[in-house]
Amino acid sequence: MKLLEGKTAVVTGASRGIGRQIALKFASEGADVAFSDLKYDENAESLEKEIAALGCKGKGYASDASSFDGSQQFIDEVMKDFGKVDILVNNAGITRDNLMLRMSELDWDLVLTINLKSAFNLVKAVQRGMLKQRSGVIINMSSVVGVNGNAGQANYSASKAGMIGFTKSIAQELGSRNIRCNAIAPGFIETEMTAKLSEEVRKEWAQTIPLRRGGTPADVANVATFLASDLSSYVSGQVISVCGGMST
Repeated sequence: MKLLEGKTAVVTGASRGIGRQIALKFASEGADVAFSDLKYDENAESLEKEIAALGCKGKGYASDASSFDGSQQFIDEVMKDFGKVDILVNNAGITRDNLMLRMSELDWDLVLTINLKSAFNLVKAVQRGMLKQRSGVIINMSSVVGVNGNAGQANYSASKAGMIGFTKSIAQELGSRNIRCNAIAPGFIETEMTAKLSEEVRKEWAQTIPLRRGGTPADVANVATFLASDLSSYVSGQVISVCGGMST
């Protein structure tokens, strides 16, 4: 039997990168997957087809995770289409990097709203159903910079540190109803976002990683699958770094 057979997962920010890989890995382990991004485009359409090819139901939704009402509407639609939510992965996020001297209030507010408030929005939307079924898994995407901080990323670091505190609090609040909540803290992961960095910067960054290489979205997806499955049935309120040893 596959690890997530019979489960329904929701993954935000899933049209590309880490979120897409998580959606595909979940489907390969038997889960039906509802996923969202700001718009439904060719990336979402192709992901639906890839999930279907794995023998599972996949459906993409255009939804702004930073909108409270929009998130509730998204989950309402998922409930109509899938009937339940067993797993929630809060993956939606952006960066607006700059030194504090140059960082605008808009960039601060935008990053905190999209990266952190979105998790609040989605947990609020799914928790009633999970409480009723007395089971559920919530996985929040943090970052090693939420643990260690990073110059030029005060807004991003604050949002990802906030995600850790949020995760630990939700784990304590909902644990008695058999709802687990954990966070993943990726390090330098090879995605479209990091591909924009110069080769020199990428090499310098690799030298700070004990494994001397960047990770892949698949590395993160494998940990997400462990946390979503019964293999981690006694794991809750934890932060698992997927960083090649950057964070100790």
